[in-house]
Amino acid sequence: MEISNQAGQWLVWIGIICAVVAFFWQPVWMSVIAIVLGMIGLFSGQKNLNWAAIIIGVIALIVYYI
Repeated sequence: MEISNQAGQWLVWIGIICAVVAFFWQPVWMSVIAIVLGMIGLFSGQKNLNWAAIIIGVIALIVYYI
């Protein structure tokens, strides 16, 4: 399964925005959304940015639970 490059860019940027918002509002839901969008986006060409969305989402979850 391959996602188009433009759709992958949208997914990654929405995922990064959700991950950053997770530090301030609804950390559990927004982090999960960021992680899921990052994982879906891994099927596009933007692999580094998708990993950034996943990592920032995980960090937001860890900060919330600490």
